[in-house]
Amino acid sequence: MRTSAAGNKPAQTSSQGFTLLELLVVVALIAIATAGVSLSLRGSADSALERDATRLAALMETARAQSRASGLTVVWRNTPTGFVFEGLPPPGLPQNWLNDSTRAAQPLAVVLGPEPLIAPQSIALVSTQGTSSIWLVSDGLSPFQVQRSPGRTPP
Repeated sequence: MRTSAAGNKPAQTSSQGFTLLELLVVVALIAIATAGVSLSLRGSADSALERDATRLAALMETARAQSRASGLTVVWRNTPTGFVFEGLPPPGLPQNWLNDSTRAAQPLAVVLGPEPLIAPQSIALVSTQGTSSIWLVSDGLSPFQVQRSPGRTPP
């Protein structure tokens, strides 16, 4: 007959199942994988358009600040391949889109200063790869903001 030392249990040959910790680890891994897949499925054209809109809003505010600091009138115009900030001293600001498929929906010019208050402005950006559009909107006093529709800027 076999005996064991005090405090030792004999080895069990049957399976006990999974522990709660093992199940939690598996569920967490599945959740992380699902989140990664859902983020990667977002439309690349929409992401690129939003990235260009956010960058253009920052460039508009930079040009507006430079115009107010220098006292020079700065005008933003779109071109067939990008855009241009007229009136800034060299080297100026970037003049191209990050994505080749981004375009301004209509030809227009936006006067950015040197006055602290400009007329309300809205610029529609579209992607040539899709049907999506995004707007840059300013009420003339507040900074340019990126919006999905051309509505008024929030207070």
